[in-house]
Amino acid sequence: MKKNIHPKYHSDAKITCACGSIIKTGSTIPEMKIEICGACHPLYTGKQKVLDSTGRVDRFKKMAEKTASKKAVLIQKKEKTVKTKAEIKKVVSKKKKAKK
Repeated sequence: MKKNIHPKYHSDAKITCACGSIIKTGSTIPEMKIEICGACHPLYTGKQKVLDSTGRVDRFKKMAEKTASKKAVLIQKKEKTVKTKAEIKKVVSKKKKAKK
């Protein structure tokens, strides 16, 4: 096995949860912070807890609004484009037939 290629191992690594629980373990990272652990997870506690720290729903709605607005702009640009003479004749003839 090669020497000096592996990361340093910390036998007293500390994992801190958002609920305040501290877990000591061994890891290559000396300190970690997590949002949920076995002490506060709904599966283990039996209590329902709502965590939306990242705002995923809000981000999805913003992305959907941007996409919808971009599509609307593209549609408006397509309607404003100059049509060929043949396309104009087809549109005019359809309008005349619709009036009769």
